[in-house]
Parts: sequence; C-alpha cells; structure tokens
Amino acid sequence: MKKIGFLSFGHWHNNPSYNTRTASDTLLQSIELAVAAEEIGIDGAYFRVHHFAAQLASPFPLLSAIGAKTRKIEIGTGVIDMRYENPLYMVEDAGAADLISGGRLQLGISRGSPEQVIDGWRYFGYEPAKGETDEDMGRNKALQFLEKLNGVGFAQPNPTPMFPNPPGLLRLEPYSAGLRDRIWWGAGSNATAIWAAEKGMHLQSSTLKFDESGKPFHIQQAEQIRLYKEAWKKAGHKREPRVSVSRSIFALITDEDRYFFGRDSGKADQIGFIEKDRRAIFGRSYAAEPDRLIRELAQDEAIQEADTLLLTIPNTLGVEYNVHILSSILKHVAPGLGWR
Repeated sequence: MKKIGFLSFGHWHNNPSYNTRTASDTLLQSIELAVAAEEIGIDGAYFRVHHFAAQLASPFPLLSAIGAKTRKIEIGTGVIDMRYENPLYMVEDAGAADLISGGRLQLGISRGSPEQVIDGWRYFGYEPAKGETDEDMGRNKALQFLEKLNGVGFAQPNPTPMFPNPPGLLRLEPYSAGLRDRIWWGAGSNATAIWAAEKGMHLQSSTLKFDESGKPFHIQQAEQIRLYKEAWKKAGHKREPRVSVSRSIFALITDEDRYFFGRDSGKADQIGFIEKDRRAIFGRSYAAEPDRLIRELAQDEAIQEADTLLLTIPNTLGVEYNVHILSSILKHVAPGLGWR
C-alpha cells in the first residue's frame, strides 16, 4: 500500500487556454479539487509555495479552507521557504490550520529554492545574521519553528495582563498537539536528508536534486532515501519516518490525454543548474498507456523506497480534468503496482 496525493503549483494566467485565469480561480479550484480528490480516494492535497509569482504563496488560508471542507484527506505543502517566514507567527498559523482540519496537516518546509526575484526574503524584512548565509538563516528558522511547536512555555508573562494567565512561562496559541511530528523537510541533497532525519522531520524529495554521483535520477533519489532512513534509525526516534517523492505521471486513456501528454518530451532525465556552479538532475516524466506505465514505474527505485507518492498536476486544466488524471492513476495503474 502507498499513500497517493496530488501536488499543485497553483498557476494562473489570463490566457484563453487556462481554466485558472485569476488568483481567485486558482484558490477556489484548489479547494474544489481537494474535496473531489477526497471523494475518489486520494490521500493527500499538497501545494507549492512561491513568492512574487502568479502562483500560490500564502498557504494557511487555503489549507484552513480545505480543512473545513474535508474530513479525511491529508493537507500539506511542498514546500514553504523558511527564509521568508516569521517562525513564531507561523506556529500560530499552522496550529490554527491543523486544529481546523482535525490534525491532518502535513507541513513541508525547506531552506528555499530558486526565486522570482533576487533575495526576495529581504523584501519581507529578513537578513542573515553576521557570518550566516541565507541557507543558514532558513535552517535556523526551521529549528526555531520546530522548537516552538513543542508547546513548551518560553515567554515571561505580564504581571498586569489584560486576561488572567496560567502559571509559568507562556507558549504560543493555538497549540495543536502532534503537529511537531508531522513536519517534513524538502531535501535537495543527501546531506540535508540526513540532517532532516537527525532533527526528526519526515522527508520530501521532489523531481529534482543536486547531482551527486552522475547516476540516473531515480537511483540517486533512492540512495538519498536510504541514507535518510539510516540516519533516522541512528538518531533513535521512536516513531516511524515517512518519505514522499513527487512525479509527473499521466495515464493515456482518452484522446484528450494523448493530446496533452502523448508526445515524447520528458522521457529522460535532464541536467541543469538551479544554483550557480551546482549541477542538478531533474527526473523524467511518465506518460503512457496503463500497462506500459506499470512496467516503467516498477523500475523506479525511489518510488519503491517511498511510502507516499505526490502526483504533480496541471492545475491550469481545471478541476474536472485533474480529477480524471487522478482517477486514472487510482483505477488503472495503482492496483497493478500494489499501491491499492
């Protein structure tokens, strides 16, 4: 068995071919898609977070709305760039969203990714400390966020408060028990996957990572996952780790599927640079008739190592078509691989 979710980048553009021409379209359709995905048996609704772009940015209003409209589906991000965040305010937002959903939040965070603007976090009022890189800043904010999620009091109460305080130091509210154990780290390298395991975070590994061996993407990613699991065991955590990988997978069932995804592009890994002087490898897409998809996906080592698969979706094609995409995987592909 494998948990299967969707991952939406939340694009919109005023283009006649798009079903999401405005931010409102994307937000409302994201809620509608999560509700429909739950109804067909999808396990998770996850959303990317990108600033300064016509894409989803502030996740907590959306996650809260989905949490209020659904009952079972996991709700998450993949990922929040911690360089832009106030960790304490984020604890309050995340706690509220988790309580609204009844404890279904699976929050993916990371130190950041390539941006639309140069050092965009500076516009949000954040600067690395002296001797600190922006990567260090992101990871340190993540650690502060994790610490405050534990719900331990740390703030000195006012001796003359507006409302009576409980005894002792005060914590942030609302506090959601268990949320600390449902934080994921988006790792682009083996070292950060190991670091995430040591800190007790689940692992999110996307369709790209830094090229550390020259091997095919799925093999490098599987090696990353194994290193993560070994580090988790060595750290002595009492709970089980979770690992997600994301993939673009399309079962060609209809003529419309073949029109959108039937071309040969994306059938091989690609090499590029997402940071200066640091080579990255981008995993291939999968698009084929179900029988062929089953054979190809059975050879993907990283998918076999993960307990959760996030299907990247073309949100601009609208709710109805994306429900069709997800349903096709559940009905025609997942059973043949033992995922259902």
